Amino acid sequence: MNRAITNLRESLNERTCVKVIAGIDNFDAEKVRKVVIAAERGGANAVDIAASVELIEMVKEITTLPVFVSSICPEELAMAVNAGADALEVGNYDALYKNGERVTAAQVLEITRKTRELVGNDVFLSVTVPGHISVEEQIVLAQSLEEMKIDLIQTEGAATVDAKSAGARGLLETAQVSIANTIELVRNVEVPVMTASGIGVTTAPMALAAGASAVGIGSSVNKLNSQIEMIASVMSIVEAVRESRNVKSKELV
Repeated sequence: MNRAITNLRESLNERTCVKVIAGIDNFDAEKVRKVVIAAERGGANAVDIAASVELIEMVKEITTLPVFVSSICPEELAMAVNAGADALEVGNYDALYKNGERVTAAQVLEITRKTRELVGNDVFLSVTVPGHISVEEQIVLAQSLEEMKIDLIQTEGAATVDAKSAGARGLLETAQVSIANTIELVRNVEVPVMTASGIGVTTAPMALAAGASAVGIGSSVNKLNSQIEMIASVMSIVEAVRESRNVKSKELV
């Protein structure tokens, strides 16, 4: 098995996995490079980039971390595997939301089915459950994905939230839907769940407390300006995740 994926699965089992997301619509090679370097140096467990052969080849040269490629197009995901991607992500729907579009549970299932058809069952596949559909629909979708032997389910929710508060309260408002969705899905499936969308150093431990095996961080890193800030942000989130797990382990002793 791909060593990078073996390491990824170990971090999921340990519930300490941190994935850094460059952005599904971020094709700026220099910005992506900075995000990936921050993930590597900051101690993250994976990176997630847009579907581009050039980006995949560039990223594979500068990191040993497992490289996820995100898209809602099965043909692009198949291309990514051929270009060297370690894992695939059906989702990160932010680009759609920016255009006022929404994706349905039926569409997600069809994209997933076609992707599996194109790439086979051996490629690590993660699927984002849309945060805007009802909780009941999310659970049914997650259970259907579990039946399809999906490796990881990712939650979201920040796109449905209009946070109005400043400081820590605003951070909580942004992350609350994704964390709540995590609680519901963890209760109903055995597949590892990654909490993403609005997650940062303050809210990552909350995601783990909600039952997540991993957190996905995007804007708390990719919106920063300097390389040093990006690395520091990743390091702080990785440390918060590990400390959270250490505390939980001590409680169980």
